Amino acid sequence: MELAARYGWAIGFMDEIWWSRFARPGMHLWSKDRPVRLVEQTPRKQDPDTPALACYGLWWANAGQMLLRFVTGRPVSHVTTAFLDWLCRELARQQQRVLVLIWDNASWHVSAEVRQWIAAHNATAKRTGQGVRIVVAGLPTKSPWLNTIEAKWQHGKQAIVEATRVLSAVEVEERVCAYFGAPQHPRLVQQVPATKPARRARTRDRSATPLPQQTAQPEQTQQVA
Repeated sequence: MELAARYGWAIGFMDEIWWSRFARPGMHLWSKDRPVRLVEQTPRKQDPDTPALACYGLWWANAGQMLLRFVTGRPVSHVTTAFLDWLCRELARQQQRVLVLIWDNASWHVSAEVRQWIAAHNATAKRTGQGVRIVVAGLPTKSPWLNTIEAKWQHGKQAIVEATRVLSAVEVEERVCAYFGAPQHPRLVQQVPATKPARRARTRDRSATPLPQQTAQPEQTQQVA
């Protein structure tokens, strides 16, 4: 961190979150006069929107800026690399050369696909002298309090909540972006295979199964009186 501050590198805390349209955040510290009363909401069958929206975020600590992209689907490795690619282009536009990326060890952060993408991206940036290199700083296991963005998420949930009705997915996205002062970009899309590969059934080759050996019965002799 000291090295990053010395050279003016961007320091970013990255995480993903689900913005629920129905779950209610704790509001007991919100009002000094009287507590905010939230009406519990339940999903309806005719509701066309998803119950919760996945979102990638990076808290750029140096600039006090939140960079957001919502997702159609859920966080997976190829969506992570798409977000990182977009992040680097956004930071490059703001004259940044290196991003110190602080995140946890979620599977879509530490997968082979993501590690290979970061290595290839850094190699290209070094060879061409263009783009933003990524320096990964992993957090210890089960230590969310070390990720500064976690508190930002909690404050955001409290800020966008609607006390008496359910927000639509569009309203959730608009309120989140407005609260953080982040532009609203097209959603990243999780690529889901059209069909799952057929599972090969296990068949037993009966021709290779040895027949049980018959035990020879002792020959019985009849005694003649």
